[in-house]
Amino acid sequence: MKKKLTITAILAVLSTPVLAEDVYVNGYERNNGVYVEPYHRTAPDNNVYDNYSTQGNINPYTGQAGTVNPSYYQLQQQQQQSTYSNRYRRY
Repeated sequence: MKKKLTITAILAVLSTPVLAEDVYVNGYERNNGVYVEPYHRTAPDNNVYDNYSTQGNINPYTGQAGTVNPSYYQLQQQQQQSTYSNRYRRY
């Protein structure tokens, strides 16, 4: 019985989505004239696992489940760092 409760508690912790700090973004107009409605997003913190769009998380404002694999964010970040280092490399 004790093992069953421990395993259940561990699974509950692992399946609980990470809660992120929210930032409210005011509506704005893009350069091409399109108006973007105000929205909430997660605060920037270099953590790919607490974004609303990441798999395993649910956006509390829209109820939509995240669909983006966290490795996508990591790959994108690596590509940006590579581009930056190549651009400012001294020869």
